Amino acid sequence: MAHVYFTPSEEPPRPALRLVSTKDLSRDDWLAVRKRGIGSSDAAAAVGLNPYKSQLELWLEKTGRDSGLPKSDVNDEESPTYWGNILESIVARHYTQRTGNRVRRINAVLQHSDAKLDWMLANVDREVIGAEDVQILECKTAGINGARLWKEGVPVYVQLQVMHQLAVTGKQAADVAVLLGGQHLEIHRIERDDELIHWLIELEKEFWGYVQRDTPPPADGSESADRALRFLYPQDQGRTLDFSEDVALSAAFEELKSVRATLERQSKREAELKQQLQQAMGDASRAVFANGTVSWRKAKDSVTLDVSQLLKEKPYLLARYPTTKIGSRRFLIL
Repeated sequence: MAHVYFTPSEEPPRPALRLVSTKDLSRDDWLAVRKRGIGSSDAAAAVGLNPYKSQLELWLEKTGRDSGLPKSDVNDEESPTYWGNILESIVARHYTQRTGNRVRRINAVLQHSDAKLDWMLANVDREVIGAEDVQILECKTAGINGARLWKEGVPVYVQLQVMHQLAVTGKQAADVAVLLGGQHLEIHRIERDDELIHWLIELEKEFWGYVQRDTPPPADGSESADRALRFLYPQDQGRTLDFSEDVALSAAFEELKSVRATLERQSKREAELKQQLQQAMGDASRAVFANGTVSWRKAKDSVTLDVSQLLKEKPYLLARYPTTKIGSRRFLIL
């Protein structure tokens, strides 16, 4: 039976439940709580719109199969997560200075008040106090590379994260404060959209069904999905499966062969066109066209270790300092 969602004019959304306090919660315990549902930072991945994480990788996390997947180290100073945590309070403080809105931590994992949606969880960075037009603050940081995603405003995956927060909390608006490149602060307002929330809930519910049934969602062609598949099925067992009577898989195989043949032709044509331009440029560094520019520059010389020669002269080093490179499965069309 379909669940009915009311707009604020019909029935005000109910506030979220406090599932567990995070004030003295260890990171491991916090991660364990997150496995009990879809959190706000999971929302975009759950509906297939996170550029960094696929549904399949998220499914591995929610079903407890992610222990061997690479994780970002929160204490690694080279990790964006590390600096995001460090700078969160600074972003919040400057948000208050710019807007005059006071904020405070919630220190809890929140849960949707509807028992049918108890898998909807949320962590909110800050609660805005005393403002009629906004109730939530989401703090973000983006480095030089990440800042490009904010050129057109709030990226879709962040919009979905915030809309999930509004769905769980019943609030009407949130501000997203983002520090770009370490020196430029932008503030974006996101208003509650009940139509979008309804769509988001339906798609999240579909993903949560995969978790409850312990069935992996379909791969989406992303690097994240490829990583998840390699982790999920690291070894082959030598069996041969006959898919000749499976219409859908046979069609996928034929299309794969066709796509690969097209890519091979296009790759060859790309090389021909590139070489044509290089030949015309000669020793020039740049070439300008009516609709763009190309450059052809020499990279700086670098010094690397000649491992092959080193082992040839000192073969005992391999026995003294061995390391195993784990093999991976290769997908070949025979």
